Amino acid sequence: MLRKYSNHRTNADNLKLGTLTAFSAGMVNVLSLIIFFSFTSNVTGHYAILAQEIAKQNWIQACVVFLWIFLFFAGSMVSNLLIIHGNKYFGRHLSHAIPIILETICILSTGIYLQYFYTESLYETELLVALLLLAMGLQNGLTASISNSSVKTTHLTGLTTDLAINLSMMTKESFRKDPKVRAKGKLLFFIMVFYMIGAIFSGLLYYEIKYYTFYIVCCVLCFIMLYDYYKLSITKLVHGKSYLLKKYKNTDQ
Repeated sequence: MLRKYSNHRTNADNLKLGTLTAFSAGMVNVLSLIIFFSFTSNVTGHYAILAQEIAKQNWIQACVVFLWIFLFFAGSMVSNLLIIHGNKYFGRHLSHAIPIILETICILSTGIYLQYFYTESLYETELLVALLLLAMGLQNGLTASISNSSVKTTHLTGLTTDLAINLSMMTKESFRKDPKVRAKGKLLFFIMVFYMIGAIFSGLLYYEIKYYTFYIVCCVLCFIMLYDYYKLSITKLVHGKSYLLKKYKNTDQ
């Protein structure tokens, strides 16, 4: 899911990455809405709040909302920088995994703080919302960067528009037979569905296990990384056997 980059990715790669990250983003967004009464998987609404606070001249609150937007922006930027420049420092596989690792740390830290230290103060709430926005920025920047902008899973505004366009294109026979158009429509649809499944699952789960739900999100993200590690190990094993087989044949000759 994470190893391949841009045009080297298959539709199956994007589908697996899109569904799992959308599932986790849906979970995070509903959790933040239930606990903090704030969305954290996107910043569209926060721009409106920022404008409102500026209009009211509530400068302190405006700075807080601006910080939220900036942290989402910074998370996306950090992910893309790691994809572009991380190869020479960490290697391609690790540089693609670091944003997910950082996201997991942010979400895990939020869950631990809520469970053991949270006193429901405004200051704490603002900081925890900021941390989750940073996590979602990291995720969205990663998925968009490695998929050549085919996979964006933290918000559904653009995705809903793209899906509507795709469905309208399917009314024309030439597009309906185009495998690329059909594959894109399938990807968009499944991202939307799994975002909703994650959101509903998270809402139901929260009322049963409360803050432990954040740990479930971390398990989903860890599964993404472990799956890639497993596939990488299998690939190395196959290549190693092929190399030994060729070497044996050459020696035998």
